[in-house]
Amino acid sequence: MESIVMIEGNVVYPITLDPGVWIFDDRKVDLSTYFDEEKTESEDSYTKDVSEHWDRERTEGAKVPTHTNENKIHYNKEELFTKSYGIPLNPFLENAKPKDAKYIELQTSTGEVVSLSINEAKKCILGFSLNGKPLEDGPVHFYYGDGSNKNEPIRHINRIIVK
Repeated sequence: MESIVMIEGNVVYPITLDPGVWIFDDRKVDLSTYFDEEKTESEDSYTKDVSEHWDRERTEGAKVPTHTNENKIHYNKEELFTKSYGIPLNPFLENAKPKDAKYIELQTSTGEVVSLSINEAKKCILGFSLNGKPLEDGPVHFYYGDGSNKNEPIRHINRIIVK
């Protein structure tokens, strides 16, 4: 099974995504609770925090860690190996820089094609992990932002074509 997803079509930068590395991405969401939670400005706060950090490093300079322990990243291994995770599609679409795009097509390895508006796509989640393991029917699953298909996601997604 191919384990990458392509974002291509009417974009400035075609992108190749590797869902295998998303487990360590801070943008990942827990799919067991994501659609039941009250939606907040979490994505906006993440962007704001990263922007503030960037601005601070530009004005004050980067702070080099004085001890090797300061640069360690900590994860709860039990959660990583037991939970189901997804990641918002919007940051990847933004990085690809769509050109006058109206909609996207999700193409699957089984030949299915699903179309939706670019605005709707920006609210969606790509599932990449089920109970701590990579998806057997992946590489990713597609969940609508409102969670309407949370029990039956679109499976076997391997290409996202921007049109």
